Amino acid sequence: MATVTYDHATRTYPKTERAAVDRLTLDIDDGEFLVLVGPSGCGKSTSLRMLAGLEEVDWGTVWIGDRDVTRVPPKGRDVAMVFQSYALYPHMSVEDNIGFALRLAHVPKTEIRSRVAEAAKMLDLEEVIHRKPKALSGGQRQRVAMGRAIVRRPRVFLLDEPLSNLDAKLRVQTRTQIASLQRRLGVTTVYVTHDQVEAMTMGDRVAVLDRGILQQVDTPHRLYTHPANVFVAGFIGSPAMNIHHAPVVDGHAVLADHRVPLPRAAAGGDEIVLGFRPEALELVGGEDDGLAVTVQAVEELGSDAYIHGTLDDEGIVDRPDVIARIDPEQVPARGTRVRLRIKPDKLHLFAAATGERLEAA
Repeated sequence: MATVTYDHATRTYPKTERAAVDRLTLDIDDGEFLVLVGPSGCGKSTSLRMLAGLEEVDWGTVWIGDRDVTRVPPKGRDVAMVFQSYALYPHMSVEDNIGFALRLAHVPKTEIRSRVAEAAKMLDLEEVIHRKPKALSGGQRQRVAMGRAIVRRPRVFLLDEPLSNLDAKLRVQTRTQIASLQRRLGVTTVYVTHDQVEAMTMGDRVAVLDRGILQQVDTPHRLYTHPANVFVAGFIGSPAMNIHHAPVVDGHAVLADHRVPLPRAAAGGDEIVLGFRPEALELVGGEDDGLAVTVQAVEELGSDAYIHGTLDDEGIVDRPDVIARIDPEQVPARGTRVRLRIKPDKLHLFAAATGERLEAA
């Protein structure tokens, strides 16, 4: 096992002006499960491939433990990578696929059989050990790819969107298995995904990237409750946070026909960005209390219900959407006009000019 360190690591592809990964500085603890997440093109896969040695580092360094591996070829880094495609050999059995890298390394046959059997038991593959990949389900193929990485006993696991080829139900099941397996093995793991729900449910910490720049790295809970900027606030959470620009008048943010009192530390300036999650809104009965919203759509999910609406204000040109989580026993009909109050302790404030988080005090 080992720590991993990116020290201002930068990668710029030929004939491009902007760095794919720009001065990434990140410390990953020994045995930690860290998830890199962000939209397509944010640099997360490039960051992983820089650690694997599959992409050059144009500037800065990458360390595994106390060793600078920036110029070390992939085979000398003692890492194991699981790809999105699994890349199994179709003519080989599960057993041969898992043990292939060990045979290339001239590991004794008895040890290969022992390691493969151990991995197959760990991954619940014992019953299919003699099957070919074409006879396996998507989840089983993914576990074979994991087994091939496990038997190598690397210092670091690297996983690049390994669940993207699975259906939704199997993806939920398999992500739980991977997280449980990683904790059992205790191997430092860097996991790439574009799915923020996957990131939040699997990682000890989550690193959010946008356009090659690290925006925030923290525990899933802290990312959700204390996003560092507007991008993180809008990206983390499902459904997404409601985010609206509002003018500041007499210490209040004016959103449609509603005035939101601001703490003194955030009341300066002419404009502010308000953020509030769907669960931070509650239905109220007063005609003048809260935001006036016209319900455009309703999602009933059994234990939860969400309304999607538009602010009732002719002065707002783009008619911004509002999403609110409500009691599934009190769902208003489409077209209904309701009032929603923002819970004061659930309001997030951001600077309009920079998008950076503003603290209340």
